[in-house]
Amino acid sequence: MKKVIKISALAAAVLLAAGCQEKTTQTPEVELNTDDQKAAYAIGASVGNFASQTLKQQDELGVVLDRALVQQGLLDALADQVKMNEEEMGAALRAHEQKMNTVVQENATKKREETRKTGAKYLEDNAGKEGVSVTESGLQYEVIKQGDGPKPTAADTVTVHYTGTLTDGTVFDSSKQRGQPATFPLANVIKGWTEGVALMSVGSEYRLTIPAKLAYGDQEVGSIPAGSVLVFDVELISIEGKEESKEEADS
Repeated sequence: MKKVIKISALAAAVLLAAGCQEKTTQTPEVELNTDDQKAAYAIGASVGNFASQTLKQQDELGVVLDRALVQQGLLDALADQVKMNEEEMGAALRAHEQKMNTVVQENATKKREETRKTGAKYLEDNAGKEGVSVTESGLQYEVIKQGDGPKPTAADTVTVHYTGTLTDGTVFDSSKQRGQPATFPLANVIKGWTEGVALMSVGSEYRLTIPAKLAYGDQEVGSIPAGSVLVFDVELISIEGKEESKEEADS
């Protein structure tokens, strides 16, 4: 899970005054002529950017911190007049981190449940479409084009072209877009792929609709939300070591 709440005592105290001032306040002019001036400004700006990004991420999660207090913490620290000791600041930051972790987990759970609900409805609707078959495991497949070559087993290495989408049509991976077929051992992919591609003959094109339990389950993988149903359009190009079988099937 991505951490958006890890913020040190320094970062918690630092947000550039310009970012916290009211719009009516004029930003003072700065001179950036010497290396020391540039270094000083860069230190403030880099730490301020980090704090600003962290606060914005927390805003999106519904936890909004008082920017005026962040600014005051900065000014007090620069003036050596911090109103909390190290122990108090550490305790406050740890409590805030724990709060944010709870918020992140709750949001992730809510999002996962919504994704599961959407996926279940999609599977139900798709299973009722003409030409869609459902296996005992729950895998759904539709034959787009039936080839007449050999079929792979889970122990084989296959070469395929594919496009993977979420149920809303969002493409998350595509060998076709890359212009390069993918080759991999069939035993090393998600269960839905292992089962689905094993149903195909070389030269076939299938659409595989894979329930989350046969894909990544409750894991969030890249741009794939946890609990997602995945849809793959797969073309089986070849099976390593089975060229002779293909030639025999074609003859």
